Formats: sequence, C-alpha cells, structure tokens
Amino acid sequence: MPIRIPDNLPARKTLEAEGVVVMDSSRAARQDIRPLQIGLLNLMPNKERTETQFARLIGATPLQVDLTLVRITDHQSKNTSEEYLNSFYSTWEDVRGRKFDGFIVTGAPIAHIPFEEVKYWSEMVEIMNWTQTHVHHTMFICWGAQAALHHFHGVTRYRMAQKAFGVFRHQLSQRPTPWLHGVSDSPMIPVSRYNDIDRASLGPNLDILIDNQEIGVCMLEDQKYRALYMLNHLEYDNRSLADEYERDIKAGLDTPPPVNLFPNGDTSAEPENRWRSHAHLMFQNWINEIYQTTPYELSAIGK
Repeated sequence: MPIRIPDNLPARKTLEAEGVVVMDSSRAARQDIRPLQIGLLNLMPNKERTETQFARLIGATPLQVDLTLVRITDHQSKNTSEEYLNSFYSTWEDVRGRKFDGFIVTGAPIAHIPFEEVKYWSEMVEIMNWTQTHVHHTMFICWGAQAALHHFHGVTRYRMAQKAFGVFRHQLSQRPTPWLHGVSDSPMIPVSRYNDIDRASLGPNLDILIDNQEIGVCMLEDQKYRALYMLNHLEYDNRSLADEYERDIKAGLDTPPPVNLFPNGDTSAEPENRWRSHAHLMFQNWINEIYQTTPYELSAIGK
C-alpha cells in the first residue's frame, strides 16, 4: 500500500524514482480503509533531506499511511524558506488538536546547548506531554530521544571525550521484542553524536534493545510512555555521514573520517550503505505494531 504525502512535495519524485508507491489526495479519498496517521516533527536544518529519509522508510509499508510534516511553531528556519515550510508543513499549533497513530521526533544539531536553554524548549515540553494524550506510539530520534529521556525519566547525558562518528556494529538484547523482528544480532548502524546518556540514570521502566559497550546505548523501549528512543541514525542515506565529514573539513575542523563508511577507508570513494535493510525492518516493525494495537477510532487514542 502507498504513502500519502503532499502532492507537490519535492521528496515525491525521489521516492517514486526509488519505487516507493506514493498516492495523491484524490485517490486516497476513494480508499475504503482508515490510513494510519503518522506525524513527523522535523527539527533538522535540511528539512527536505530529512523528510525524504523518513518518508522512504515509512512508505515501504504495505499499509496506507498519511504522513503529516510538522515544525516548531515559532522557530525561524535558517536553511529552509518560509514559502517551503508554509507549503508543506503544519506548525504544532495547527496539529495539537489532532490524534496520531504514530509520531516521530527527529534529532536537532543543538547537542551543545542545555535542554532548558533551547529556544523552543517550552514548546518541546508541551509536545512531549501531548504525545501521551494524542499519540498511540512515539519514536524519538537522537537529540529528540535525549530530550524525551531527560523530560520523562530524568536521564542525564554527558559529553564524550571524542565524537562517535561512523558506522558501528551493535548488539541486540536477548529479550524478544516486536520492534526488532528479523533484525540480525549485530547490525551496523550509523552514529553521529558528541553526547551519550548515563546508564546509571536509566530507571526500571526503560529497556535497552540495542547497545554498544564502547559508544553507548543505541535504542531503548519505554512501555510506560509508549515510546522508542533511537539515539543513532538508521534513517540516514549513504551520503549523510560523508557530507557531514566534508562540511567539517571545509570548515577547518580536525574531524577524522567516519569509521566503517568508505570502502577500504578511501574518502574519495562512494560510501557503502550497510544498514539499509535494518532500517527498513525496524520501521516496518514499528508501523506494523502500531497497526496491530492502535484503536480503529482515532478519537480513542490516548484514552
């Protein structure tokens, strides 16, 4: 089944070229089923690239999905035009009265700022609380995951001695979980972060699903708040880490090449994508579990 996105969204051409089935609004209106309502709160500077990455994974499901792109209400984007945002995005104020089967909160390049000093932190707190009454299940990514862990559980984070940057092998927990059906025992996962969370501050309501003892926890489940916390980036395309590395080099930073990304360590070669299948599996598991457990009546979500 297809994903429904705004008809003129630039990501549409990319997705269709990759074989993702995209449905326009008029065709969707004739479908006699309830599509899943998925929201994406996009906090990343490059909105178009990020929305494409997530839509690529969400759109691979056999279910019909309505994807709503959401942005912070009062934040002015420096990298995306207001015309683009007005055309394709709703502010959180616009959607706060709606119910969603699933909701994704992305990362944001503000890891150096204390949470309470982030300009839109008060709205983030409202959004995180809102997910408990208006969303069936939420996935928090990278900075979004750290923010939610801090807000809901008081989990502390700290600055690592060196940035974790590259594609690292991780280990799955031995506890059976529907979120990771079919994922291999030691998946390769892209990582790009300066901060890690303090394991000692994790409470009993948090279960580690994917881990790496050297660079930190990757993914946790929170049954109490109906959430997954993914601290790394399975949604990345093969150029994401490479482009970040090239930006750092052009800016004069002494950033080492991302680990396990370039073939034979050759930074002039095209990066290899070693995580694509794991990304699709995890997101399909997430959507399938939502489909199996969400109320048919949207109004019943959160009750």
